[in-house]
Formats: sequence, structure tokens, C-alpha cells
Amino acid sequence: MKRYLEEAIKKDLGKKIILLSGPRQSGKTTLSKMLDPDYDYLDFDYAEHRLIINEKSWDRKKSLLILDEIHKKKNWKSFLKGIYDVEGLKLPIIVTGSARLDTIRKTGDSLAGRYFHFRLHPFDIKELKNTIEPEKALEKLKRFGGFPEPFLESSDSFYRRWQRSHIDIILRQDLIDLEPVRSINQIETLIELLKKRVGSPISYASLAEDIECSPKSIKNWLQILENLYIVFPVRPYHKNIGRAILKEPKYYFYDTGLIKNSNDAQ
Repeated sequence: MKRYLEEAIKKDLGKKIILLSGPRQSGKTTLSKMLDPDYDYLDFDYAEHRLIINEKSWDRKKSLLILDEIHKKKNWKSFLKGIYDVEGLKLPIIVTGSARLDTIRKTGDSLAGRYFHFRLHPFDIKELKNTIEPEKALEKLKRFGGFPEPFLESSDSFYRRWQRSHIDIILRQDLIDLEPVRSINQIETLIELLKKRVGSPISYASLAEDIECSPKSIKNWLQILENLYIVFPVRPYHKNIGRAILKEPKYYFYDTGLIKNSNDAQ
């Protein structure tokens, strides 16, 4: 299925390094491979690929280089900067990953001026309208969520297994990689509480009381869940930006299928 970012990325491919971020399993690697069939794909999680990356010995005869999970490499931004400055983009580069790629825009950025950033989201009705009737797409999204694998599989039992695995990998792999956190069980409880409060302004104090922690911890954990693409906030509109920031936001899940008990919330 053609993804909504495909044409936009193709236009910029070879002009700058492409950073493609988004929720885990939203289709980033699949989209990258669709852009050019003559690619060299290297995943930093694999020892063999890791060695190739460290030695910079990838196949330069290919038309595209895809580097997955390279944010786990120490000083990865300086590594990419060196490639860009020395070799240029004779071989176009796409870097895929999740939360860590977004952080480069919030801190000192050694890649400044050398990349274009794209964020890939799960399926939505707008993206599916040319493939499925909108009414059927909505029902399917409510039942299986918008992540490609469970959506295309369309199996309730598969989706339940996928959900458990998806959250577990994020909290026990991506979270640990992102920052040192000792309160995974409390974060899991927070996720369960948020499921019941989708569409309603959340109270930091109320959540803190339920989990028996401080409101400061709740705010920190919510930021972590945002960075991991589990939830996203919708802040109230106000002409006074300062007042809007002070008001408590509503939180929604990227995986809409997590919300089973309320059609309004979905």
C-alpha cells in the first residue's frame, strides 16, 4: 500500500539525509525499501550489520542506503555528519528510528542543515480512502487500530497478541534505551489509567494519587510516553498562549484500538 509520505520523501531524497521517525512498527522500514528497490539495508541491532556500519563498508554501488536503529550508536549524529561532509550524498541515505531521532531538534544539533525530518504515522481514513470505503475503514480502524501489521492481518486474536508484544517491547527495550527508568510497573499502570480517560482533560494530581507518586513524576512519565509514540497530547485552545499551556491537556493513543470501551473516545 502506498504511504502518504512516499512522494514527499522521493522529492528530497539525495538532497539531504532523510530522517524518518514515528511510532514503532508504523511502517518506516517498509516505506524506505519501497522508495528504491536497489537499496542496502543495515540494522544496527544486528552484530554483522553493526560491523559494516562502524567500518563504513556498505555497498556504494547501490542506489539507496537505509540505516535502521543507528541512534543506538554512540555519537551517531557526528557519524552521519562525517559521512555527509566527506562523501556527500552520492548514495542517498535514509535513517529510520523512533523517539531518539526527534530529540535532535530539541537539543544541540550537529546535523543542522544536513537533514530533512519526516514523521510516519499509522494508517488513518484519509490515507485509506482510495483503498477502502471510508465507513469500512473507520470500522476496521476502531477494531484493529491503524498500525499496518494488525490492520492488514485483520484478526482479533492476532491483534491482541500484537498489542501485548508491542507495548512490552517499547517499555522494556525502547524505554531503557531512551533513558534510565526504574518505574516501568508504574508507567504500565499509567497507561491503563489513560485508556479510561481518553478524550477527557487529565489531572496530574488525580493520576498521582491513583498511582501513589508525585504529580512531577506523572508529568515526566507522560513526556516519556510521548517520546515513545505511545500517546500524544491535545492542548486546549486559548487566545492567550500562556493560559493554554497552563491548562491540562487531553491525551490520545496512537494505537486507537487500545480504546475498547467508548466509541466516542475512539
